Amino acid sequence: MTENSQAQPAANPELPTQYAPAEVEGKLYERWVERGYFEADEKSGKPPYTIVIPPPNVTGSLHLGHAFEHTIIDALTRRKRMQGYETLWQPGMDHAGIATQNVVERELAKEGKSRHDLGRTDFVERVWQWKEESGGQISGQMRRLGDGVAWSRERFTMDEGLSAAVQTIFKRLFDDGLIYRAERIINWCPRCLTAISDIEVEYQDDNGELVSITYGDGDETLVVATTRAETMLGDTAVAVHPDDARYTHLVGRRIKLPLTDRTIPVVADEHVDPEFGTGAVKVTPAHDPNDFEIGRRHDLPNITVMDERAVITVPGPFQGLDRFEARSTIVAALRAEGRIVAEKRPYVHSVGHCSRCKTTVEPRLSLQWWVKVGPLAKAAGDAVRDGRVTIHPKEMESRYFAWIDNLNDWNISRQLWWGHRIPVWHGPNGETVAVGPNDEPPTGEGWSQDTDVLDTWFSSGLWPFSTLGWPEQTPSLEKFYPNSVLVTGYDILFFWVARMMMFGLYAMDGTPPFHTIALHGMVRDQFGKKMSKSFGNAVDPLEWMDKYGSDAVRFTLARGANPGVDVPIGEDWVQGSRNFANKIWNATRFAMMNGATVEGPLPDAAQMSATDRWILSRLNETVAQVDALYEDYQFAKLSDALFHFAWDEVFDWYVELSKTTFFAGGEQAKVSGRVLGEVLDVTLRLLHPIVPFVTETLWTTLTGKESVVVADWPADSGFRDQAAEREIEHLQQVVTEVRRFRADQGLQPGQKVPGRLDLSATPLAAHEMAIRQLLRLQEEGDAFQATATLPVAGATVALDLSGTIDVPAERKRLTKDRDAAEKEKQQATAKLGNEAFLAKAPDNVVDKIRGRLAKAEADIERLTAQLAALPEG
Repeated sequence: MTENSQAQPAANPELPTQYAPAEVEGKLYERWVERGYFEADEKSGKPPYTIVIPPPNVTGSLHLGHAFEHTIIDALTRRKRMQGYETLWQPGMDHAGIATQNVVERELAKEGKSRHDLGRTDFVERVWQWKEESGGQISGQMRRLGDGVAWSRERFTMDEGLSAAVQTIFKRLFDDGLIYRAERIINWCPRCLTAISDIEVEYQDDNGELVSITYGDGDETLVVATTRAETMLGDTAVAVHPDDARYTHLVGRRIKLPLTDRTIPVVADEHVDPEFGTGAVKVTPAHDPNDFEIGRRHDLPNITVMDERAVITVPGPFQGLDRFEARSTIVAALRAEGRIVAEKRPYVHSVGHCSRCKTTVEPRLSLQWWVKVGPLAKAAGDAVRDGRVTIHPKEMESRYFAWIDNLNDWNISRQLWWGHRIPVWHGPNGETVAVGPNDEPPTGEGWSQDTDVLDTWFSSGLWPFSTLGWPEQTPSLEKFYPNSVLVTGYDILFFWVARMMMFGLYAMDGTPPFHTIALHGMVRDQFGKKMSKSFGNAVDPLEWMDKYGSDAVRFTLARGANPGVDVPIGEDWVQGSRNFANKIWNATRFAMMNGATVEGPLPDAAQMSATDRWILSRLNETVAQVDALYEDYQFAKLSDALFHFAWDEVFDWYVELSKTTFFAGGEQAKVSGRVLGEVLDVTLRLLHPIVPFVTETLWTTLTGKESVVVADWPADSGFRDQAAEREIEHLQQVVTEVRRFRADQGLQPGQKVPGRLDLSATPLAAHEMAIRQLLRLQEEGDAFQATATLPVAGATVALDLSGTIDVPAERKRLTKDRDAAEKEKQQATAKLGNEAFLAKAPDNVVDKIRGRLAKAEADIERLTAQLAALPEG
């Protein structure tokens, strides 16, 4: 904690009776931006703290996943800003090649046009126009959430500076032999008409068909099975395992390929599993990655049978058919020839789909540009192994290594028009020249630029340093690189994190792009199911913000944020967080109306009551706990700690215990008012990074200072008072037990009953008035009858319940409940004493019965005590 020695009296201690987020949040955010709180100064002497935003797509809008991730990042940067760091949260957007091109092409289709009607130059100009008019709505939504980003530094992956960075690193990689062009099997989307990377393919179980086909004639036959009969038109071999005795006599021979006038060889290859199916597989090198490798080993020809739209191109009866039409037509033709020996429908199997448009992906041989990732991936793995980069939580390291250590060369070319055009010029005699941002491209007859663009992840992989001005050695790059931490979802560990690691280490002379990779999970619905529009469970966070306030959404998300674990969320949880914001508001308002102040230093401990010393001790413990949890990225735990400290200890206990002091007035009320002011000041600062709007309003009103955004982060003063903590814990035990008894008797929380309180055997005599107030105990009066006497933690509480409960009816109810608990205990005891049952029953079943026994025993003890406390009769 820090003393508020410079605190000024609150300019306006009055607060509205109710908190209205919609009237507060927008104005506060614009005030923060106008005052420049979120900007970063590379000239300052403060230590840097840098986080980049995972750049959202320019086509995107704020979804719960964004809100979750942004809440975590904002909390980290707000806290570091308060701790005195020069904090940069770098904003920006990704040009999202395929997604953006698809959006604009759909707009053109409404006009009856295609991109080819416009031509490349005009189409790209049309996309830029769309970007300026309609793209980037997420920026305004980020403001709604309260994102404290440095808006003056906002970047776009296609802006001039970042484009120069892309050209620079491409040329360096090309010159170093790490970028090459080659024919390989790639994932092709017949809808988007472009190659897509392995990690942009989504696999799902589809209903297909498995057909078994006889190849060859007479004694030279074998059977192959396939789910893609149409590709047989491109078969150039049948492969068997070298040790499979069934086919030894056929290896090296040529057999008839059905429906064609070709014969193909039978080859022996160890890739074939002799135990799977018939042990013979068709080999289509131009349409399957495994077959392509078999083809390379056996020098087989590559026959492409489909065009870019997955239409059959082989001359003959199937030419011009779509791949799925061709599949059924070819199977029918094979059936007519008697070559189908088995058919299985439906045959459920995993099929790849384009993550953008959901079209079934087609493996296709294609001439593409590739990054040779071997040395880059090794450097990215070594940086984690030698401790230069820490992955949090640590158990995610294995997933990282499993990917980075087995990374295939990266296909970086896309057959699109929107994106960074590959900076390579091809000459008339096969020349290939890579051109940097300051180079003049070759000119003359026969020279032309490559028509492909780069994979979107190529440019976003440069994000941690390209946004700071690289390749120029700018002051921002010197100050803010490397990033302090990368906060991102485990789902893009392979998409984005691996790319940034490889490029950062390569471009920045072995310095990794960030010190820590903090991975979080996915937001799911309250039942743990993935959120999706198709599932009908997707949530627009803006609707929740409108309804409950941005703080409520942020606190709900933070409270579910366990490192690397998925986050379930439901609307009732957001309602609970809204209630918490209201609780903070109402309790602070009450406290300020009753003497809470930040004026002057804290009184000496000797002037304070045990209640004052207890809350300050708990406050410092909470500061220390929250700091430790922040450093471990344990947002769920730190949010929970703050929730229970604020709601339970400050508002439900300290404020309630102090009411009698405040009402009595005098010097002790002033002391407690200063303590309460200190507690509120620190608590609001601790809460601010997660719930910034309500805390800003309350803190500035309480302290009269400029803004909690630039206030000091609380420090643990070291003050602890174990004796005071034990004393108040003793008091809490007394109050809690009596409250439980009252509830069991059906008394309303606010219902007053006559009571006698004996604290002579406890250290709680000074708290008698507060305890009586908390327990709603009236004075005894002349007609007092102790109908229930409760010995609790050394204290004795006698209650007169005559006239408040029907004693015979209550005795009957409690007796019935105890009899049921006794029966439950007998049944559980019998099962646990049955050796035959224990030998057969699963562990979880046995554990459940043990739990039932423990609960029954506790219920019997509780109900027996309640019966004993009832008056006779």
